[in-house]
Amino acid sequence: MIFDTFQQGQSMFLWLTFGIALIMGAVVNKTNFCTMGAVSDWVNMGDTGRMRSWLLAIAVALLGVVVLEYFGKLNPDASFPPYRSGQLIWAENLLGGLMFGVGMTLASGCGNKSLVRAGAGNLKSIVVVLIIGVIAYYMTNPFPNSDKTLFSVLFNGWIRPLAINVGPHQDLGTLLAGAQNAVKARLIIGGILGLALLVYVFKSVDFRNNRDLILGGLVVGLAVLAAWYVTSNVSVLVDGSRHTLLDYGQQWDFLANSDAGKPADIMPLSPQSFTFINPMGQMLGYGASGFTKAFLTFGIMAVLGVAAGSFLWSVVSRSFRIEWFASFKDFVTHVIGAVLMGFGGVLAMGCTIGQGITGVSTLALGSFIAFFAIVAGSAITMKIQYMIMMREA
Repeated sequence: MIFDTFQQGQSMFLWLTFGIALIMGAVVNKTNFCTMGAVSDWVNMGDTGRMRSWLLAIAVALLGVVVLEYFGKLNPDASFPPYRSGQLIWAENLLGGLMFGVGMTLASGCGNKSLVRAGAGNLKSIVVVLIIGVIAYYMTNPFPNSDKTLFSVLFNGWIRPLAINVGPHQDLGTLLAGAQNAVKARLIIGGILGLALLVYVFKSVDFRNNRDLILGGLVVGLAVLAAWYVTSNVSVLVDGSRHTLLDYGQQWDFLANSDAGKPADIMPLSPQSFTFINPMGQMLGYGASGFTKAFLTFGIMAVLGVAAGSFLWSVVSRSFRIEWFASFKDFVTHVIGAVLMGFGGVLAMGCTIGQGITGVSTLALGSFIAFFAIVAGSAITMKIQYMIMMREA
């Protein structure tokens, strides 16, 4: 996708993102695709249907990414956030994942599910999204009249020194085969892992007979893959040379005639796919800017698209319902969950979609750590909730 001007390319970049997210939001609403629900069904009832749907999404995204990257159509090495960074922030992935898993259980759903429920009229989820947005924003942006962030005050001094330098990239292909053979190794490793997941997923007769579970996993996986493709392939033609949007932004002073239309931050122009915690923080910055176009990013369009898609499906299916907190205890529980998701999602560098599908599709070691930590945090919380419920009974 080649455009004559940066503005044309950026516009396509943003609107395609919104369109993909719109479809994903509608399908997630229709099929009840829910990662927290997947863990709940598995832990509490031994039902692996929705977990298989989640794994199907991972398999589809993973297979698509390694194949397209092999043919030079994707560039996850330069992604935002930097999943394959040589700095393995394992402690942040682990702690953040655990916090996020606990938080999504207390708040009745992950970031993506909260957006879907908000679009369908759930006011509780709107409160959750707003709290996540505030926490995520100040985890990465300084407080007013200060150079301090929540991350620098609470975490940086003790957790960042635990990071390990693993070389040029932390993906399994690079770690096992070296940088020169990484692309081919990713294709082999991703192919084996993706096909193994597909075999496991479709081994279940109940899953094969449930169209919603298949549709949900397939569409979410394809949406993640489509976003990777779009953000890796929008470019601008300048004097016969192609420039990615990120490259154009980095060379703005040399390629552009003026600062008109220049983004406030060029990193969100990098190749990327869906994640929802940091973008909720970006939404706060976008609003604080007076909804200035310079602050409009992939993440913001993704958030708006998912909520809009869910809203449209809820209207079409007549399932739109206004819902509020059942009690003050319910309110407090959701607030605590939202705070934990805000902190955890930024620390882990993603959520159940952002790390559990998008990150894993890059084969980044940190993404696997975050994924398993999220599942563990959620499962442990559910077990504790069950024990408390039985004791009260």
